[in-house]
Amino acid sequence: MAAMPFFDGHSGRVHYRHWTAVGQPVAQLVFLHGLGQHTGHYHRFARGANAARIGVWGLDQAGHGLSEGDHPGPVADLAEDAALLTQLAAEPARDVPLVLMGHSLGAAVAMELLLRHGLGFRSAVLCGTPKDAAVPQTADALRALKMPLLAVHGVDDRIAPIDPVRVWAAEIVNLELREFEHAGHDLLHEKIHHTVTEVVRDFVLDPTAG
Repeated sequence: MAAMPFFDGHSGRVHYRHWTAVGQPVAQLVFLHGLGQHTGHYHRFARGANAARIGVWGLDQAGHGLSEGDHPGPVADLAEDAALLTQLAAEPARDVPLVLMGHSLGAAVAMELLLRHGLGFRSAVLCGTPKDAAVPQTADALRALKMPLLAVHGVDDRIAPIDPVRVWAAEIVNLELREFEHAGHDLLHEKIHHTVTEVVRDFVLDPTAG
């Protein structure tokens, strides 16, 4: 992993990390963290993906971790930063599929990125989708993309309750909702994190398998 790489974002320098796949990569996953987090919280998840030959790219969103800027900043601006990270992820091998994943705030940014830019993603994963992002407008837009989508959500999520997400997900025919019993909001840091990582990994490798 490169030491302390940065690029110029919408409100200052943005820090990012690249966890390299074990062997020749079969996919590159662009990962966007949640509010109050940073990429340093996701080494375990990234290494689990790396073992399946999935490269992982993540940034510290503006005002988080080592990145400069407002905290958290407008979602549209965060999506512009994520678009720059996506370009970096795509550069090493243009024939390797790109997959997008966002957790909580990162899920909202991921949707904004998909709807504004597209950027050639094969599929996308939304983790702990916030209620204010699970609205009819995003359902209509994501359905129109026709790309495979996976939403993972804890049944006991108190930050982003699952009931509105269930209603929202039911309107998106190209989205599969995977619910995790006895799990809260931060799925990749709960006791079931291994299971969640496996579900995400399998989807990244073959989004049509579910």
